[in-house]
Amino acid sequence: MYVLLLSIGCSVAVSVLLKLARSRRFDLGQAIAVNYVAATMLTLGLLQPQPQNLLNNPDAWGLLGALGLLLPTVFLVMAMAVRHAGIVLSDAAQRLSLLVPLLAAFLIFKEVLTTQKLLGMVLAFVALVCLLIKKKSLNPNQPRAILIPLALVGVWLGYGIIDILFKQLARTGNQFSTSLLGAFVLAGSFMLVVLLFKKTLWTAKNVIAGSLLGVLNFGNIYFYIRAHQLFPENPSLVFASMNIGVICAGTLIGAVIFRERLGKVNVIGIALAIAAMLLLFNAI
Repeated sequence: MYVLLLSIGCSVAVSVLLKLARSRRFDLGQAIAVNYVAATMLTLGLLQPQPQNLLNNPDAWGLLGALGLLLPTVFLVMAMAVRHAGIVLSDAAQRLSLLVPLLAAFLIFKEVLTTQKLLGMVLAFVALVCLLIKKKSLNPNQPRAILIPLALVGVWLGYGIIDILFKQLARTGNQFSTSLLGAFVLAGSFMLVVLLFKKTLWTAKNVIAGSLLGVLNFGNIYFYIRAHQLFPENPSLVFASMNIGVICAGTLIGAVIFRERLGKVNVIGIALAIAAMLLLFNAI
């Protein structure tokens, strides 16, 4: 179980680092680019991918290209969400992104829809709506009032599409570690090209922050994979523990450390999100 706790800790730590980025005046573009360089090196060292498989599988490159663009873009959207909406709502929106590939499973891949799955999906939709409702104290004319729902929907939809792309990539025959390596390399290359065109001046603090971000980002993935390897007969336990654990830990850190205040409807949304995940994972 300590492996799951490490994965949860790394996931929430990423949100904390993104929360601190603005106050410490980090260049997120630089940090995210270095993050993918660090994640690539760790993937090569620990997950033992087989890059030659990508060269022999041209069908995978379209999906990898889409992931290479989406991964850094959604990371930036996540940073915006954490900055404007806080860790609590951003982490909850990210975990509710599970609903997007579930919808695809029923609408595109013709999976059988059971009553329990339908109830879980309805609860997840209601939870998302509750998360998007702004606090009454927020002036609707402020730019931040518009950014909060847009950023949260971007996180929800973005991570959901990324999940679908990884599932599609798995169907091309590549092992997950190989696909992950290809996505990291392309995402890092995309960010480096963008920074090159912007003529960004690199600083040591951004490289250090990016390296830490990469270690945490990779750690989340690595320990998550290890948890599935340790509990091969109970994937729903891993899914539920990870998603609910991140929401609960993010809520505690957001409330205690960053003094994030939630409206009553937002709190109801978090509770509904946990209930929806329990229903969905028990139905798997």
